[in-house]
Amino acid sequence: MSPIRVGVLRGGPTSEHDISLLSGANILENLQRELYRPVDIFIDREGTWHVRGVPMSPERALADIDVVFNKVHGQYGEDGTVQRILDRIGIPYTGAGAYASGLSFNKPLTKEILAQHGVTMPRHKVLKVSPDLEREAREAFRAFSPPVIVKPASSGSSMGMTLAKTFPEFWEGVKKAFEHSSQVLVEEYIKGKEATAGVVEGLRGKKLYNALPVEIIPPPKAAFFDREVKYNGETIERVPGNFSREETKELERLARLAHEVLGLRHYSRSDFIVSPRGVYFLETNSAAGVGLTKESLLPKSLAAAGVSFPEFLDHVIAMTLERKS
Repeated sequence: MSPIRVGVLRGGPTSEHDISLLSGANILENLQRELYRPVDIFIDREGTWHVRGVPMSPERALADIDVVFNKVHGQYGEDGTVQRILDRIGIPYTGAGAYASGLSFNKPLTKEILAQHGVTMPRHKVLKVSPDLEREAREAFRAFSPPVIVKPASSGSSMGMTLAKTFPEFWEGVKKAFEHSSQVLVEEYIKGKEATAGVVEGLRGKKLYNALPVEIIPPPKAAFFDREVKYNGETIERVPGNFSREETKELERLARLAHEVLGLRHYSRSDFIVSPRGVYFLETNSAAGVGLTKESLLPKSLAAAGVSFPEFLDHVIAMTLERKS
């Protein structure tokens, strides 16, 4: 039997280009050569696809590929753009389809849907581009007790995120967030333990397997799990997290619920704050947005339960190919 040809998509015209390269590199390194023939498909910042350094159309890049492992984070890879390209070509790919990808990438829409299922979330407001933006921003700031979280409505890796205590900080945060998204999410700050919980379909015979919830402990100098501390190795990631049995069950339940309600596929990871008042849902990352670098949370969580990274990759690729047949 000839090896399965796996095209690993990475890079892309997105603010998360560099992290995508690292996720893709880790996949390429861990695909078992006796089972797979990995093909590195690099997408540059202008959106041009390359194989072995040669620019080419997506159709040509995928001509000899059996399955695509999509690791393009952020816009383009998570918002449904890549998914529509792959659907048009007719090649199976990891992760959610175009509609569900776009839905989960839009934080306000995700919140709207999960609110219908009784999920507890921080209060929030959405700011859009407007001639009266500064006035609307002042009104939004006054609606919350500082500090206030400001972040792009569609982005990942804590990109463009600010914790603001004063209106000048808030206003700068709003402008920064608009550099990454056409809408800005203003969110109530909930003090508590930061947590993330992943799910993987079909793993170990379960319809939705819960990876061990992770407790994220940023260094004292960081106000929250921002982009810098996410990747510089200073954050403590406790697996399993120091949560009560009830908190763990709720984290796992909400991670499964978000995956199913948003129509996601293969695997996902949801972020939470665990406070004395309960578990607050923040957002869900579809498979394309889940980091798979050597420092990423889902691989660490699975490893703590005895699931190796190559085993996880085998499982995801097998699921993707099963759907094709």
